[in-house]
Amino acid sequence: MRLLHFADAHIDMANYGRHDPETGLPLRVLDFLKSLDTIVDAAIAERVDMVIFAGDAYKDRSPAPTYQREWGKRIVRLSQAKIPTLLLVGNHDLSPAIGRAHAIQEFDTLQVPFVKVLDKPQFLKPADLWDMPVQVIAMPWITRSALMANLEMSAADTGEIFSSLESRISNLIEEWFEEADPTLPLVLTAHASVEGATFGAERTIMLGSDLVLPAALVKDRRLDYVAMGHIHKPQDVNEGHHPPVIYPGSIERVDFGEAKDDKFYIIAEVERGSAKVRWEKIEGTRPFREGRAVLRSSENVTEVLKSALPKKMSGAIVRLIVEYPRELDTLIDEAALRKYASEAFEFHLVKRPQSEARVRIPEGQVVSSMSPLDLLAQYLDSVKAENADELLKLAQEIISEDADEAV
Repeated sequence: MRLLHFADAHIDMANYGRHDPETGLPLRVLDFLKSLDTIVDAAIAERVDMVIFAGDAYKDRSPAPTYQREWGKRIVRLSQAKIPTLLLVGNHDLSPAIGRAHAIQEFDTLQVPFVKVLDKPQFLKPADLWDMPVQVIAMPWITRSALMANLEMSAADTGEIFSSLESRISNLIEEWFEEADPTLPLVLTAHASVEGATFGAERTIMLGSDLVLPAALVKDRRLDYVAMGHIHKPQDVNEGHHPPVIYPGSIERVDFGEAKDDKFYIIAEVERGSAKVRWEKIEGTRPFREGRAVLRSSENVTEVLKSALPKKMSGAIVRLIVEYPRELDTLIDEAALRKYASEAFEFHLVKRPQSEARVRIPEGQVVSSMSPLDLLAQYLDSVKAENADELLKLAQEIISEDADEAV
């Protein structure tokens, strides 16, 4: 079996850039669609036996019809090429409301040939997979309530579900292991976190309800390939061992947290007992480049900031982070910086003015025990005021005059 595995497409991620005047689509959406086209072209050119998409077609569960159309065009190409395609439902595709359709429901509803949507935990045999000589265990993103319904648990068992979710899933998959044909390749595809995986900056946003699969489960040698989605950082969680446990990562950079990550899809030659994995880099992805500067004086502020910008900015999404004393704020010429970075696809200036540290009262003293002059003296000392003695003398005179008037 030759499989193509990819995940985390997020094709409607339009958080940077302008719109394309010809198509009307955001230019960043075109970046994601370009990567998706690369993957579909590769599946057809390589004549793969099956495509596994491991979840998160969009950035949210209510994509605009225009984005659904663009995603649909690419999946239909696979269908027309008669390439069996499995679409796993991810957390960004799934509505939290019971009974609501998920974002890729239409492929099931319309029964698109050679396309199967995996929206519940299930074990697929060759008869379920167009008679392909392979078996697939599917674990889409599931909420605890959905798992409770799937396992036919009563409301009285809610506490048990909440405390032992991972063990219940392990038991379910173990049952499927026992049921599997030992002569055929066995593939697990899941949209979830795996114990021991490395997160990128795109950290799971559903903290507290994130399904974490035990490492021992996904590394079980009865599996021949594990096609994961959900974590954007490309990695093999079981590198050098069988089975490969692969997160291919997102198909395009989502934000600056992925600036240094290359983007991939996977071609895997899978047979019973072994798998050969080929990481295919997606060329032409949009670069994210960042510069940082710390201003310490008011001299040549614009030139200092220009020198901190990345050397290569053409076509890139560029960010400059500047830390500076608050009093230098008016010296930062954002218009001049934008003009200098005009070759960039988009330029972001992140200003981080630094406030003076608060004066700390000596240990053993409390504010109420100190006179106004004592407090002022301590403040002047902390800011290293050059005319501290004169200011203290003036403050003493003011306080004395107020006291005399009060009498």
